[in-house]
Amino acid sequence: VLKAASPHLRVCALRPHLIWGPGDHHLFPRIIASAHSGKLKIVGDGNNKVDVTHVDTAANVHLQALDALLAGKANGKAYFISQGTPVKLWEFVNRLLVGANLKPVTQRISLRKAYILGSILETIWSLFKLKGEPPMTRFVAVELAKDHWFDVSAAQKDLGLKPAHNTWTALDALALTYRKSK
Repeated sequence: VLKAASPHLRVCALRPHLIWGPGDHHLFPRIIASAHSGKLKIVGDGNNKVDVTHVDTAANVHLQALDALLAGKANGKAYFISQGTPVKLWEFVNRLLVGANLKPVTQRISLRKAYILGSILETIWSLFKLKGEPPMTRFVAVELAKDHWFDVSAAQKDLGLKPAHNTWTALDALALTYRKSK
């Protein structure tokens, strides 16, 4: 996409990380289902920081990018998008769970064990052509245990990226909707 950038075709790439919020049918429902089943475990030491992006922040920055492109800015550039401040993943997950009236995750598994388990399960799923995804993969093990956050200063400067909501306030509000839906 970025290679297509020209004065006649203005393009930029937006790279939001871990989009969440109302209407999420992927991330939080899986976390809550895993917590209900007792299968959710903290992978690694539980101190890893990640970037998250509220859905409203993601939507707003698309409009801001359009404005920037129309003004002749941002053409041919890529931007990381998030709330702007990394959060401790497991603090974030546990706050959601507690707010939804579920028990916080306390059980742990080392990254090494989770990675080996992921490798074994991927092999089993592949050999037996099982449907769906394995409950653990090597990729998921690493994502749940390692820091992954990005510098969003270019999006702040060029596009005016700002969080649509305070991360924790929005998370508490979302957790309340899960609590009420029980």
